[in-house]
Amino acid sequence: MERPRPRLSRRLGLSGKLLLLTIPLVMIAEILIYVPAIANFRMNRLNDRLAAANTAALVLDAAPSGLVPESLARQILHSIGARAVAIKMGQQRRLLASTDLPQGIAHDVDMRSLTVWSAIIDSFEIMLESGNQAIRVIGPTPGGGQFIEVVIDEAPLRLAMYRFSSNLLVVSLIIAILTAALVYLALHFLFVRPMRRLTASLVDFHENPESSARIIVPSHRGDEIGVAERELSDMQRDLVSMLHQKSRLAALGLAVSKINHDLRNLLASSQLLSDQLSSVPDPRVQRFAPKLMRSLERAIAFCQSTLSYGRAQEASPDRRMMLIEPVVTEVRESAGLAADASITWISAIERGLTIDADPDQLFRVLLNLVRNAAQALEGRTRSDAATMQIRITGRREGAVAIVEVSDTGPGVPTRARDHLFEAFQTSGRPGGSGLGLAIAAELVRAHGGDIHLVEGTIGATFRIVIPDRPVELLSIRNERARA
Repeated sequence: MERPRPRLSRRLGLSGKLLLLTIPLVMIAEILIYVPAIANFRMNRLNDRLAAANTAALVLDAAPSGLVPESLARQILHSIGARAVAIKMGQQRRLLASTDLPQGIAHDVDMRSLTVWSAIIDSFEIMLESGNQAIRVIGPTPGGGQFIEVVIDEAPLRLAMYRFSSNLLVVSLIIAILTAALVYLALHFLFVRPMRRLTASLVDFHENPESSARIIVPSHRGDEIGVAERELSDMQRDLVSMLHQKSRLAALGLAVSKINHDLRNLLASSQLLSDQLSSVPDPRVQRFAPKLMRSLERAIAFCQSTLSYGRAQEASPDRRMMLIEPVVTEVRESAGLAADASITWISAIERGLTIDADPDQLFRVLLNLVRNAAQALEGRTRSDAATMQIRITGRREGAVAIVEVSDTGPGVPTRARDHLFEAFQTSGRPGGSGLGLAIAAELVRAHGGDIHLVEGTIGATFRIVIPDRPVELLSIRNERARA
């Protein structure tokens, strides 16, 4: 069953999640601000009471003989919001004024040694309590006294803290909403919209990966999203090109599979005719009939190894130590260069050079290279016939055999060198399939060797390096012992 295509959800996308995440984060930040703010508000409130008490103490202490009318004392205490004011001078503690003293003091707050942590804890304790308890606040005095004490009610301080908290809550909500909106808009335009564009491009491209119209057009951004857009565009282009190439391979494979059966029958019939030719007493027929039979056998074996959809499963090389000169001679005759006087054939093979390879596969490798060289020379004029050469050289370096096929043609174009040994990439002539070098490279690598283009030569020079197979010393000793 086909998997359903992914669709972008419109209910709660990345933008909605971002908004839901931004608001609580801003509120957490506001709470972290509120905790020290409420403690600081309470400290400032108490310091204001101490400052007012110091002013009242100056007035009360300046009265003649310390006698202050009770009505005036009440007015002074009411103006500073206190029930009593006392001051300590030396060893003497003096009550300057009092009215409606409570039966007991619920909290003592010494502003001289108050810490931040204790201020925070005391602030929340006051807000969570109920009733109107008395608080004694102790602080320094600017006169000659050691400290000043003021007794105040807890209820007015609690109400003031409630008002401050409610005002701060309203401001925090406004700030949170504005901040969340600004952060949301900024992140939406900077990140969410580009991410939606990338996601939509991926979904559309998944629906039809062979369409070049689905390739994303990258923006000119220089950040990571711009890099992601450009890399996605390059990846989609490479994938479209690869899929087109795969489609071409599939079409080619389908065509090969259709003609494979008939081609094998035709080659079998040709093989029967070549068998009859071998009985003709003509010397020329007797010389060419074995070569014709050998070529037909190779063609039939290759057709039998062809799989469906155009892929050929190459058999493992049947390697043996063999002379290379007969293979080179057969390659020249099969390429039609033996009777072609326009192209000079030069063979510089070391005498008696042997190579550890499969004869049929080595023949195919050299034939592909020689035919490519001959086709490269076809475009040259007859006036250049003296310089039209194909050279094959061979030598041995220790346990490695090296064969080079070179020509004096125009060489390999620079744009084709990056994909030189890939199928359907290097054919520059009409009707060419671009498979010759790919087949040659595949066969050489099957021998554990290497093929590459030699730089800095006239025309094109391909070097084939095939190492000998490692030989087990024990097997050689056993063979010698049996001999």
